[in-house]
Amino acid sequence: MAEPSPPFWRFLARDNEDPVKIFGVAFLVALVCAAVVSTAAIMLEPRQSAHLEAERAARMAAMLETLPGMAEVLAESGADSLTTYLVDLSSGEIAVGQDADTYDVDAAAADPATAITIPAELDVAGLRQRAPLAPVYVLERDGRVELIVLPVSGTGYQSRIEALLALEADLSTVAALTITAQAETAGLGARIENPEWQALWPGREVANDSGEIVIAVVRGQASGPHEVDGISGATRTGNGITNMLRYWLGDHGFGPFLDNLRDGGL
Repeated sequence: MAEPSPPFWRFLARDNEDPVKIFGVAFLVALVCAAVVSTAAIMLEPRQSAHLEAERAARMAAMLETLPGMAEVLAESGADSLTTYLVDLSSGEIAVGQDADTYDVDAAAADPATAITIPAELDVAGLRQRAPLAPVYVLERDGRVELIVLPVSGTGYQSRIEALLALEADLSTVAALTITAQAETAGLGARIENPEWQALWPGREVANDSGEIVIAVVRGQASGPHEVDGISGATRTGNGITNMLRYWLGDHGFGPFLDNLRDGGL
């Protein structure tokens, strides 16, 4: 008596037009493809992170080169780059015992054990949660802050937008804004990366005389020191940038840290 065939061989022995075999083969192909893609994504994640960090550093260097007199200020201070600090966003104090070079902001924001949930009424940037700590990049000279660069992020029309916001020593005047990551609509919202649009930001004021954060990307042409021209056809992207900046400059973002700087420095 012949031994029974294993189930898989019996499956392969079915007619090629058999519905069970058709759906079964399709399922197996999809399963193998998903496994290959997932494995590749996991294996390439460190390289992707390193590439993104290198890209962010390159864009910061390029941004600093556009700031008038920055090269001279760096030379006079004896530094070739800004100093990185990790900030406890809740207290606004410099975090102690944490290495800014190894702290993974994205991992901390995604980890339920460390992530800070953003209250819905404050989550204008659409982030839902953030890391408890965040890096800041500071240029000091003679004990005074000359320039501060804040990493900010938020939800645009089609993507998460990441940017670097540089503030002058008064902590209210924009020195520069550079977009470091985005995937907005090509030819419309994606134009936020154009140097011509980013050149509109230097000199804008983020807060009014009462200290309220009022910086905004408006439809059409700006009419005051707190406004930046919007991009035609990209109103939602502009709104996303407005909301992103208002969140990160507010009390749940870098607000406490900026208040501490105004009161006495680092």
